[in-house]
Amino acid sequence: MNNFIAFGLPFYGCGTVVKGFGRGSKDLGIPTANLCKEVIDQLPEQMIPGVYFGWAQVDKSPVYKMVMSIGWNPFFKNKEKSMEIHILNKFEEDFYGSKLKVIVTGYIRQELDFSSVDELIQTINSDIDIAKTKLDDSTNQSYSNDKFFGLH
Repeated sequence: MNNFIAFGLPFYGCGTVVKGFGRGSKDLGIPTANLCKEVIDQLPEQMIPGVYFGWAQVDKSPVYKMVMSIGWNPFFKNKEKSMEIHILNKFEEDFYGSKLKVIVTGYIRQELDFSSVDELIQTINSDIDIAKTKLDDSTNQSYSNDKFFGLH
């Protein structure tokens, strides 16, 4: 399946990092940066709820690989749609209020419900491994240097 056609990709988004539910770091050990509602409202209709991958930049930082969940997180039964980005880099501090730019280049899977937190964590770690591999592909790698990130 061609991800670019089927899911409205690539998607370029930019917005402010807002406080999320506080579960990523505390409950899961997988911190996420949540984008504001304005960015979520700009998502193309083809971007169905699920897990995606691509590139992210916080303010003027380097560009990092990322994996992202879009949707309602059935395990936690969210009432509001969210866009939660796990950047594949260890940050020493939170960056609420920072500008986050993302280029979403691929789709991994649909949203799922889980029978336990451990099953959720295991699946997220599998998603991260898939994202790392796919982002090493030359087509996806080229987006890490996109002028959108202001590196040129």
